[in-house]
Amino acid sequence: MSNEEIKELIQLVVESGIAELELERGGDRVRIRRTLDSTAPAAAASAVVETAPAPAPPESKDHIQKSPIVGTFYECPKPGDPPFVKVGDAVEAGQILCIIESMKLMNEIESEIAGTVVAKLVENGRPVEYGEALFAIRPR
Repeated sequence: MSNEEIKELIQLVVESGIAELELERGGDRVRIRRTLDSTAPAAAASAVVETAPAPAPPESKDHIQKSPIVGTFYECPKPGDPPFVKVGDAVEAGQILCIIESMKLMNEIESEIAGTVVAKLVENGRPVEYGEALFAIRPR
């Protein structure tokens, strides 16, 4: 996807007033999200271009750990620290998987089951919605 195409998509988002646009074409993925800043009168748009393919969907027997709240996903306790869990790690029920920051509060998200982490479904630092899939865990 060319820079000119991305600029056109950003202009489309700004003019149409939609909050978010996500487009996948071949191996390229673009997400454009409008956010209203209380200090700025106009909306800002940001674009992310990824060339890596999206992760494979988890198998039906895997447990999907979902976000219990809206906020920002963090895979580690503070920048520079190792993540709480990685793909392939064994986890116990009640073990901390990640943190979701919501309204300046850091909420530790615990595993609902014991098993093995088979997929991390969210990028570090990305906003998440209520009920959004965070991890796929294969039960023991």
